[in-house]
Amino acid sequence: MKQFDNYIFDLDGTLLSTLGDLTTSTNYAMRAFNMPEHSIDEVRKFVGNGIRKLIERAIPQGIENPQYEQVYNVFMEHYLKHSLDTTKPYDGIMDMLKTLKGNGKRMAIVSNKYCTATEELCQHFFNEYINVAIGESERIKKKPAPDTVIEAMERLGITRENTVYVGDSEVDIATARNSGIPCISVLWGFREKDFLIENGGKTFIEHPRQLTEW
Repeated sequence: MKQFDNYIFDLDGTLLSTLGDLTTSTNYAMRAFNMPEHSIDEVRKFVGNGIRKLIERAIPQGIENPQYEQVYNVFMEHYLKHSLDTTKPYDGIMDMLKTLKGNGKRMAIVSNKYCTATEELCQHFFNEYINVAIGESERIKKKPAPDTVIEAMERLGITRENTVYVGDSEVDIATARNSGIPCISVLWGFREKDFLIENGGKTFIEHPRQLTEW
């Protein structure tokens, strides 16, 4: 595998195992409005495009549902209080980040999770290694638009040369393509390999240590 100087990471499904807390908050909001709850595998398919899209996929009638904003607000209130209940880095992530940092690599997080949660989770888990974390906000287009990746590169003071995007979903593959950088797809996240291949995935890793094994 090619050695890169700069790594931009997705968050959910790539660095952090967040599916349990996302499912709990989704179903909390569903119960509050007497809507059908969802299994963890169903929620796995809903995530990747931000919280608003998650709620749109979770509720009957989607965004046309008259209670959409209320459900979204209940989810947000619950998740902000419970986003760390079971969330943790995947096995091998911390060792991988330590090695990359020790080798002088520059790193950032770019996520479609709303900005406050992205920054707080990065601060809580990865502050020793990653200081640039960009999430969804009204001021910048979310993935798969390249805007958040471009901002991350600007904050790091880097260019596209020798920069790679690391993610677990089809959104990440498209984001890297739109940003003009290669993508490494991880296979421990929210999507299956065959699905990623169908959506343009070309380079895959099965364990974080593969990013540091040159």
